[in-house]
Amino acid sequence: MAVDFKDYYRILGVDRKADDKTIKSAYRRLARKHHPDVAKTKDATERFKEISEAYEVLSDPEKRRRYDSLGPDWQRYTQAPPGGPGGGFRVEYGGDDLGNLGDFSEFFRTIFGDPGAQARRGTRGGGMRVEDLFDQDRRSRGGDVQANVEISLDEAFHGARKTFAMDLEEPCGTCHGAGNIKGKPCAACGGGGWQRSHRQVDVKIPAGVKSGQRVRVSGEGSGAAGVRGDLYLSVTVASHPFFERKGDDVHLTLPITAPEAALGTTLEVPTLRGKVSMKVPPATSSGRTFRLPGYGMPRLKGAGDQLVAVKIVMPSDVTPAERELYEKLRALRSDNPRAYLG
Repeated sequence: MAVDFKDYYRILGVDRKADDKTIKSAYRRLARKHHPDVAKTKDATERFKEISEAYEVLSDPEKRRRYDSLGPDWQRYTQAPPGGPGGGFRVEYGGDDLGNLGDFSEFFRTIFGDPGAQARRGTRGGGMRVEDLFDQDRRSRGGDVQANVEISLDEAFHGARKTFAMDLEEPCGTCHGAGNIKGKPCAACGGGGWQRSHRQVDVKIPAGVKSGQRVRVSGEGSGAAGVRGDLYLSVTVASHPFFERKGDDVHLTLPITAPEAALGTTLEVPTLRGKVSMKVPPATSSGRTFRLPGYGMPRLKGAGDQLVAVKIVMPSDVTPAERELYEKLRALRSDNPRAYLG
């Protein structure tokens, strides 16, 4: 029995990239127009069934995925001989095998099967349903590939290019994953439909990327036959020896001496752009934070800031001359900074 491909998108009059809202709106409009109780034409009943069938598939994410993956080329899956070398696939269809799905067409029943008929079909000839192929082989579009990448904070700041060596199991480029050519086992893959491929992919990591974000590289996933899937890189930004990232801001603790804090000074401060001068005013307490606008991580518009917290550090040993000076300083200062504690 010949089964023709049904273009459900054409039936509903929507684009293949139409969202759920557009599909639902088109269905409602057409269903009202062609309902047998409204339209008195001879083909109203068949047209209404066709519209309902298209909506049944395109409104269900899983059915739509299966339908899109097969497309007009779905009959290619019937080429493999049953039980042939390499585990070729055979699709069984027909009224008895597929059961009765009421208003749905033979094409629909061939693609999506019938839960009640599946058990019966499983005992007859060992045929494989088209829907079972999706867990093993996606020929119209390859599978997406997930990978991890760790970059330094400097690379996250400036952006980077990374080269990945990828070893993938992909559909055979000769038989397009069918495992056979005109009923004969494919010589390139031995009838298995899959081949191991080795590729190197050059990826640009955008500036400002954060840990946990994913970078999508279109067309670099799996799928030697047809359209490749995408490569998704999960990014981890490694910790830095002295910078700490918080959102788009960069934090730095800067050690200064007691004389620098007391008298004030100008210091060279490291940033991810390079060193810059920062003025520390006299009588600066330990922990005081200074902001360097625009020296943080880049973002869509502008950049974050760098926050510099100064920390007064004391020498590990005090010379006699220094001790004498500190004694004089203590004698000059009679105020108690802890007086508020009682």
